[in-house]
Amino acid sequence: MIAIASDHGGYALKQTILEHLAGRGIPAEDLGCGGERVDYPAYAEKLCRAVAAGQYERGILCCGTGIGMSIAANKIPGIRAALCGDCYSAGMSRQHNDANVLCLGGRVLGTELAKKIVDTYLDTGFSNGESHSRRIAMIKDLEG
Repeated sequence: MIAIASDHGGYALKQTILEHLAGRGIPAEDLGCGGERVDYPAYAEKLCRAVAAGQYERGILCCGTGIGMSIAANKIPGIRAALCGDCYSAGMSRQHNDANVLCLGGRVLGTELAKKIVDTYLDTGFSNGESHSRRIAMIKDLEG
């Protein structure tokens, strides 16, 4: 199952993505917000702690630009969040970095491109290449 959360700046995009995922038959759980003005770090933490604990396979975070969510998300041990504005980056975030959280900007992405980015992210697997696995292990070591 996929978890998805946003702040007020990413709320409309989150709603679009939820509809898109439902149309693809992909189960997703909305962890908030409900459109009210909120602080994005709280929603990044909520989603990322759940992903890191194994409650969800992956997560998607949306804010105005995706920048704040990605910064906050990457503070949580076990999270490899990628801010993506194109399909190539979304695919590489999975194939090379095994990113477990996708961050998107609701004020900078059109909805059709955002849906394609989400599809690429969800449809791409980790390569399990030796060099990529080694680098992910190095990242984990940085977490302490």
